[in-house]
Amino acid sequence: MVLGCGNFGGIGSAPAFFGKGETKEDAFALMDAAWGLGLDWFDTADAYGGGRSEAWIGEWIAATGNRPRITTKTFNPMDEGADSGLAPGRVRRQLDSSLGRLGVDAVDLYLAHAPDPETPLEETFGAFEELERAGKVKAWGLSNFAADEFAAAIVAGVPALVQNSFSLLDRGDEAGVIPLCAEHAVPYQVFGPLAGGWLTGKYRREAPLPAGSRMTMRPEPYLQFDSEPVYRSLDALEAAAAKRGVSMAGLALGWLRSHPGVTSIVVGPRTPQHLEPVREALALELGPEEHEEVGSLFD
Repeated sequence: MVLGCGNFGGIGSAPAFFGKGETKEDAFALMDAAWGLGLDWFDTADAYGGGRSEAWIGEWIAATGNRPRITTKTFNPMDEGADSGLAPGRVRRQLDSSLGRLGVDAVDLYLAHAPDPETPLEETFGAFEELERAGKVKAWGLSNFAADEFAAAIVAGVPALVQNSFSLLDRGDEAGVIPLCAEHAVPYQVFGPLAGGWLTGKYRREAPLPAGSRMTMRPEPYLQFDSEPVYRSLDALEAAAAKRGVSMAGLALGWLRSHPGVTSIVVGPRTPQHLEPVREALALELGPEEHEEVGSLFD
């Protein structure tokens, strides 16, 4: 499991939410709790919180002496006037900025945060490999690449990891990206494992949306889930979780842990208490038949 730090000082990369999300004190409490649980890999990006996420991770490292593995990413602008993209010059500049905020000499994994249609992949990968040779990056990879984009990327160079959205409610990668990862021996890492909170049970039929939830702040990616078939699947997930003595979120994470195509999972708790489903999932072992059973609830 990997601690997702996308809500530190903001809500992801959206400039409209910079300065919101978790406070520095909240972020420190989450990192302390995650580290205590054994989550020693932190995931961030240069644009998360307008740089606050990286900076607070760096301050936490300096304060505690703990050194997690670190993934950071580049592509998105950090403010309305900033450039974006994966041009080599920008990649080099952004990584140096990230290293400064993190207070480290190298990041363990550096990801292209999204495809850049304006820059040939060979140029971007050349910059990544240059940074790897310089010792500033230990490995590089891709995030938010669809199957056709990943297939094109493989021609230019094989990444160390692919990180995409995947969950019981978002299984599109099973048809393309995951088989490609298996074919090329590329680890497949999941983000969004709880589908923006939909797999936690927080959203109910005709019930008011919880204050501060993603559906009140940035609902667009999740509007597709507000349907009766999804509510029926969630009811079934709740019953299946109760049968196993775990939360809905714990079972959803446990299903991902048992997925043969999934190598690791990025979780994004908002409070230390939200780490409880992670504890449940780490203790939950689903065999192939149980994995299939839980997955079928969302067919």
